[in-house]
Amino acid sequence: MIGKSIQGILHYNESKVAAGEAQLILASGFAGEIERMNVQNKLQRFNHLTVLKPSIKTNALHITLNFDATEKIGTDKMQQIAMAYMERIGFGDQPFLVYRHNDVAHQHIHIATTSIQRDGKPITLHNIGLDRSEPARKAIEKEFNLIVAESKQYKPEPGIKPADPDKVNYGHIPTKRAISNVVNAVVNTYKFTSVAELNAVLKQFNVMADRGETDTEMFKNKGLIYSLLDKQGNKAGVPIKASAFYSKPTLRNLEKKFDKNAEKRKPYKDNVAKRIDRVLAKYESLSVNTLITELQKSGISLVLRQNEQGFIFGTTFVDHQNKTVFNGSDLGKAYSAKGLTERLGNADKFKTYLKPQQASTTYLKDDHSKSYLAPAAQTNFLDGLLGKAQPDSGPLTPQKKKRRKKGITR
Repeated sequence: MIGKSIQGILHYNESKVAAGEAQLILASGFAGEIERMNVQNKLQRFNHLTVLKPSIKTNALHITLNFDATEKIGTDKMQQIAMAYMERIGFGDQPFLVYRHNDVAHQHIHIATTSIQRDGKPITLHNIGLDRSEPARKAIEKEFNLIVAESKQYKPEPGIKPADPDKVNYGHIPTKRAISNVVNAVVNTYKFTSVAELNAVLKQFNVMADRGETDTEMFKNKGLIYSLLDKQGNKAGVPIKASAFYSKPTLRNLEKKFDKNAEKRKPYKDNVAKRIDRVLAKYESLSVNTLITELQKSGISLVLRQNEQGFIFGTTFVDHQNKTVFNGSDLGKAYSAKGLTERLGNADKFKTYLKPQQASTTYLKDDHSKSYLAPAAQTNFLDGLLGKAQPDSGPLTPQKKKRRKKGITR
């Protein structure tokens, strides 16, 4: 991530160290022992360079290197990887700090540096991700015998640790930190285009963003709060204002991401639809339970949105593989609430239980709806709402496919 504030990057990583969620493992280009350096010492080293070229405002670089969840990499090897990477992207002679974070399931490091060199000339940051970072990553994967990113088979676990409401309630983890870990990870990695789509992801990690009721001052002023959710999906504890978090995941800042994310997710749209189609093609008809379970195996979470009257009015698909979020209607009519239910073989019951015209626009906008993410506790309730017409008929055999083409059913 390219930025204008090396102080902000340092503050973020040092706050993680103070919270016991990270440790500084390497200080390249710094005189003295890292154990004896305070934040001001580290900042002065970078400022010594940035003042040489004050006209360059975008002069900070915050890099994250992520490793597969199955890899167990020692500190010495992590240091070697960081130094090799920085050398390959042209920052080997720059001062840089390497922090090892342990706030998510997979191992990863953060690197803080500046692009201003000793002679005052800047290292170009234009297209650094594609032109230098990607080739460096691929070379390092081979050099250090790491799992190759392109060859990894997706595991349904998204790699973000859900906030544990039990531990938070008993005071083992501060509420703000628990929420912050989830929000930062989701906002920085998933491509969503609305608060509702953001919540489709956050709720899977026991966190929710809330704008408040439409007639409140908070809503009118574009306020946003974040809350922990208990195991039943209800808000737990005291909510925290978005502005209180260091990363400032406020509505105004999120809105800046919406249009960009809409473009970034476009290349993955067909892939998500095809993976959903493959699951549906395996069965002549299936229950919501089976659909959710099968999609989860493919790395997709299905979120069903329901208004306060109990009517399901929308579907949202969270693709953990490509870190994208799509409303069903954005994928096409066949993936909307109505289209999907018809494909499940429950069209008759659908007309009784699903009445989109009764869905309140307030709930559509503000995501006050209940979202059903897992098949376990809600299975029977969902099947009742969507009208489970018959038991799963199982995957299609060649004989069943032949009968389907002829329009024969049994």
